[in-house]
Amino acid sequence: MPIPTISGITAQTVSSARLTTRVLFSGDEGGIPVLFIHGNASSATFWEETMVALPAGYRGIAPDQRGYGDADRSAKIDATRGMGDFADDAFALLDALGIQSAHLIGHSLGGAVLWRMMMDAPARIRSVTVAAPGSPYGFGGSKGADGQLCNPDGAGSGGGIVNGAFTQLMAADDRSSDNPQASPRVVMNTFYWKPPFKSAREEELLSSLNSEHVGAQEYPGDFVASPHWPGAAPGKFGPANALSPLYAGDVSLLNRISPKPAVLWIRGADDQIVSDNSLFDMGTLGAFGVIPGWPGADVYPSQPMVSQVRAVLEAYQANGGSYQEIVFENTGHTPYIEKPAEFNVAFHAHLAAHS
Repeated sequence: MPIPTISGITAQTVSSARLTTRVLFSGDEGGIPVLFIHGNASSATFWEETMVALPAGYRGIAPDQRGYGDADRSAKIDATRGMGDFADDAFALLDALGIQSAHLIGHSLGGAVLWRMMMDAPARIRSVTVAAPGSPYGFGGSKGADGQLCNPDGAGSGGGIVNGAFTQLMAADDRSSDNPQASPRVVMNTFYWKPPFKSAREEELLSSLNSEHVGAQEYPGDFVASPHWPGAAPGKFGPANALSPLYAGDVSLLNRISPKPAVLWIRGADDQIVSDNSLFDMGTLGAFGVIPGWPGADVYPSQPMVSQVRAVLEAYQANGGSYQEIVFENTGHTPYIEKPAEFNVAFHAHLAAHS
């Protein structure tokens, strides 16, 4: 069943050369385009309030990405391309809509997609805004500000480290709070934002979370056994595997792109998902004793996700780019929902400065 939209949002099914999916729109059709890319375990629904708050003269566009929501379920994610399928889908959507260039905004996994879009076609990007973005080096399995692999096969990242009970409950559209470790509602209200915050659209956002495509070629995806701790290495399908550092590619390409779009980076100080001590990272969980056999901080520390993003953006700036980092206190992983007024002030100023 389609998720109800708020006033000011229209939903259409759009087919590009790569993907048929649901796309949400706001604003005048002739406005300056702003492309919104959602994160994992969510869909375009998460962006609705931010879209309708855009200033006059802008056109909000938010697709359900491949593997999520109402995107064609037969279209699988080739994880070995990293964020490549997502980036190509986004540009193909702009092509289908007759748009040459757009402002980009991405959240979490969506932020990781934007790093790839910057590398692939920077001339099509007016500006970049990333909200709690994933590291350009991927999620899990890397260490140091330069994203070195902890294990040569990427063990500790990808589909093998995802909570299977969580994905099963997602697939069943579970709406309970019965399982404190895996109920989608509990996970959302514990980690997507800082408790005790809850969104007024909790039910719609839960439906959005549960709309991710679940399966061995979807989420959590496949995995292979590894001789390295914690025993599982990434497979070849789905978003979790696509986020593995094994498939991140050459992040230094960001330093060589031209032109270099200006980057606005907004994050919450209390983010527990994208953090230098993420509670979803095997290194953190191993140090806490949650995952047995941890080989120690020298071999497998917590991935310094925020520090990696900052190091990449510092290098980007040193090579002619520009970025601004804004941190919201008492805020978790979704600053544009938790602190919409503050977020929009910064976001809108960034759009205006580069339109």
